[in-house]
Amino acid sequence: MPLPTTSTQVSFPAGAVDGRSTVLAAEPLPEGGRYGSGWAIVTAATPFHPLDHSWPDQPADTGTLGGVPVRDCATGAVALDSTDGPAAAAPLLLGADIPARRGEEGWAWLVVHLTDEPVAVGTEVELRVDADRRSALSAAHTGCHLLALALNEALAPRWRKDPGRADALGHPDFDSLAMDSSRMDVQASTDVYRIGKSLRKKGFTADDLAADLPALTEAVNARLAAWVASDVPVRIEAPGPELTARRRWACDLPEGAASIPCGGTHLHHLGELAELRTELRLSDDGAELTAVTTPKRR
Repeated sequence: MPLPTTSTQVSFPAGAVDGRSTVLAAEPLPEGGRYGSGWAIVTAATPFHPLDHSWPDQPADTGTLGGVPVRDCATGAVALDSTDGPAAAAPLLLGADIPARRGEEGWAWLVVHLTDEPVAVGTEVELRVDADRRSALSAAHTGCHLLALALNEALAPRWRKDPGRADALGHPDFDSLAMDSSRMDVQASTDVYRIGKSLRKKGFTADDLAADLPALTEAVNARLAAWVASDVPVRIEAPGPELTARRRWACDLPEGAASIPCGGTHLHHLGELAELRTELRLSDDGAELTAVTTPKRR
């Protein structure tokens, strides 16, 4: 059975946790691979959010497909030939094995549901995401973006010059300029920032940052609390339903409209949170700032 040659249609950006679609491919997973034994199932459309292979910040959804448990969900890709069909003997590549960034031309980009049982190709199936787990991950991801904006504001006085990049609220974008890694789980988001020579050359000063950390943390948490209390809507802006669509997180905060590129899932409004707080930690050598941001859902 040939592999799909068009990208999977996804409904998770709008918050969907269920849907129906046709199974297009069911490939056995390679023995000894990083995903274990089992099956890679591709449907024409899905509400499942897969782990992004190039920026794996939000974990994949789990749930069921045609009643079969989905234990993981990966980004997949199939190389296409010049006629937009699968290249000769092109295999289905998963995750880190994909040698291209999501959305690059010459590939079909797929949401791949990983199961322990096969599902017949051509059958229409019901797809159901674990809604509570999705909600927890969405809360962590929304909190991550709010933390970025609040931290940028709190650190704004530490820039000696314009670094050439501002966030949506007009503050120097420390979050994107210093970001080393960002990861979410069902409990919190953890963002790690590098404060090295390149950041200092752009104008950031880390002088006495350790001593200022308590006041900085207090300022960030006060801003987060005010935003949660505002209960403004959160949305994902997408130009189309394809997995490859360049989506953005958007939130009309009291200080202005905020927008950040994002491929994940989010809450529908900030009032779904009872509380959002961050803990800031600075490494002993002052070269690494870590923010652990914990949402409390209502």
